[in-house]
Amino acid sequence: MSERLSVLKTYKLYVGGKFPRSESGRVYEVTTQTSAADAAGKQNWLANAPLSSRKDARDAVVAARKAFGGWSGATAYNRGQILYRIAEMLEGRRDQYVAEVADAEGLSKSKAAAQVDAAIDRWVWYAGWTDKIAQVVGGGNPVAGPFFNLSSPEPTGVVAVLAPQKSSFLGLVSVLAPVIATGNTAVVIASEKSPLPALSLGEVLATSDLPGGVVNILSGRTAEIATPLAAHQDVNAIDLAGADETLAKELEIAAADNLKRVLRPQPVDDADWSASPGTDRMTAFLETKTVWHPTGALGVSGSSY
Repeated sequence: MSERLSVLKTYKLYVGGKFPRSESGRVYEVTTQTSAADAAGKQNWLANAPLSSRKDARDAVVAARKAFGGWSGATAYNRGQILYRIAEMLEGRRDQYVAEVADAEGLSKSKAAAQVDAAIDRWVWYAGWTDKIAQVVGGGNPVAGPFFNLSSPEPTGVVAVLAPQKSSFLGLVSVLAPVIATGNTAVVIASEKSPLPALSLGEVLATSDLPGGVVNILSGRTAEIATPLAAHQDVNAIDLAGADETLAKELEIAAADNLKRVLRPQPVDDADWSASPGTDRMTAFLETKTVWHPTGALGVSGSSY
């Protein structure tokens, strides 16, 4: 029996619930280092990833804006159900992600498995927060007068997310899940050197219950894609987790034009993604809406009702 040829995987972008190739038609080689102990630093070819253009970035923003109304308007409980379903599907593809993370980061299978398990657990964790974060950051406010004064969190809008460069899957989940858990939509720029786990995540999202456009995933040169997103007037916020110091400063300046929210971790891209995440990344992309409502004239009983 003759030896068969393996079927190589074609990686594509994930935009608006579909899998387009880059508008530019360009690709770039993704390689891995076989071992940290490899003195020659030998690089193995893994795949050709799409090299996104400015047009791809603009298309992703359009898709994210279109999806925002439905996703932000869904109940928090429903968002939690959808995120949990994604975690279920990630668990079903665990072996695939272990292999991709091992190749992407030059890890042993056991260390890659630990990263993937932590990423899936973190996705479940954020799924559980969707209908609880409002109780933590919202509530009734005491005022001097016959009024109800209530504050509630609302999503900021379309968030551009620069995924961490060094943590191709756990870091990606750590910056993406809190953005969509709170009702925002996202345009994600995958790790430039290790984009394959992120592009594979698009395949999971497409077959889950997540509406198309809620998450859009681009691969390519981080600076080339991030620059138009930072200046885009219909992007409301940007997470600079995957930018170096120089790029982060440039993007902050561009983002100021329409007063984007900017999350710039310090030090940039040196975070310990295995640490407990807390709620900071959820509250970073929430706005607080405060509503005043009269209670009516207070009578002898203390209430008009």
